[in-house]
Amino acid sequence: MRSIESQCQAVREAFDDTPALSTKIKNQILLGIADALIECTPFILSENLKDIQRGQAAGLDVAMIDRLTLTAERIIGIADGVRIVAGLEDPIGEEMSAWTVEKSGLSLQKIRVPIGVIGMIYEARPNVTVDAATLCFKTGNAVVLRGSSSAFESNRALVEVMHDVMQAHDVTRDLIQLLDNTSREGVDTFVKLNQYLHLVIPRGGASLIKHVIQTATVPSIETGAGNCHIYVDREANLKKAIPIIVNAKIQRPSVCNALETVIIHEKIAGDFLPALAKELESKGVTLKGDDAARAIVPTIFPAVEDDWALEFLNLTLAVKIVSSLGEAEAHIHRYGTKHTEVILTEDARRADHFVKTVDAAAVGVNVSTRFTDGGEFGFGAEIGISTQMLHARGPMGLPELTSYKYIMKGDYLVRK
Repeated sequence: MRSIESQCQAVREAFDDTPALSTKIKNQILLGIADALIECTPFILSENLKDIQRGQAAGLDVAMIDRLTLTAERIIGIADGVRIVAGLEDPIGEEMSAWTVEKSGLSLQKIRVPIGVIGMIYEARPNVTVDAATLCFKTGNAVVLRGSSSAFESNRALVEVMHDVMQAHDVTRDLIQLLDNTSREGVDTFVKLNQYLHLVIPRGGASLIKHVIQTATVPSIETGAGNCHIYVDREANLKKAIPIIVNAKIQRPSVCNALETVIIHEKIAGDFLPALAKELESKGVTLKGDDAARAIVPTIFPAVEDDWALEFLNLTLAVKIVSSLGEAEAHIHRYGTKHTEVILTEDARRADHFVKTVDAAAVGVNVSTRFTDGGEFGFGAEIGISTQMLHARGPMGLPELTSYKYIMKGDYLVRK
């Protein structure tokens, strides 16, 4: 097994020594990767099955197994995302602005450049292997992938497929590397390799993200957990609200943009909550609510304080009854993780107040929380969903994986 430091050193040297690839070559390789993923589906699924079986034997919960599982359909989706990335504008070299300083005659350009070598840390989601690698490749970055041990065979298979395509185009495979070491102790070493890494991005559960943010000496971007809320306002269309909540909760409950708490205005709760509960319970959802919710629907289990802050990642949903828009916003402010928050309402003024007041990377009006996703935003894929203010926020696509530099030009200018 290669050491973490030696692998990171190889990637840094590849980044420093490899000439900038043209957009044409990058896109050819990305399209080749998309085709190869489809062609190699049987191989990828066979390696993924090893991870699934090992995870089941180890007692991984249903949410983790779902995140870990690849299917032919999911591989098609991953490949489609790579094709979209290939079709997007290449941000590298883009002129962000240009001007001439009148006083000196100095001409300035601000252009996009790669960040450098990106360390990606993630858990049990093999699709992130391809998303992160292809987004970094398109933006001229190199990437070191540190997936979890639970998905190692799947990740290795996916990287092998990408390496074969890169080598066919005479591009060094060291621009995309998967760490051999998947130990928890290895993370602490990895996030302190400032001499090789320019940025670290953790993507996974709250404990992983918190540990990386607190431990790293390499600059890092916080991709937060998703304690996402939908507030059903007193002016909501109740018939249309139920399908949105059902979609947000059950389409894929194990992901960060799934709904975890529904907040309902007391004015409409008496009519709305019984219908909502009936629909959700028929689909296997366990409801946990406050006293007001349980008074309306007795089958709802009592919620405890921790339930309001919990990212369930399964078919459990918390229910809160409030007396006003302000109380709903206050609940979100207290328990939310600044990921995705939604209001359902027909009142434009109340929607506008919610949008302006609620602090989250994505705030929605009359939409499912499940739309907070790089693919749904048209980015092709995402390297993560940032919940911080700097340097990026929300789903991180190509522009968020760039920095910039200034180009100064003059006619042998000197400063006076």
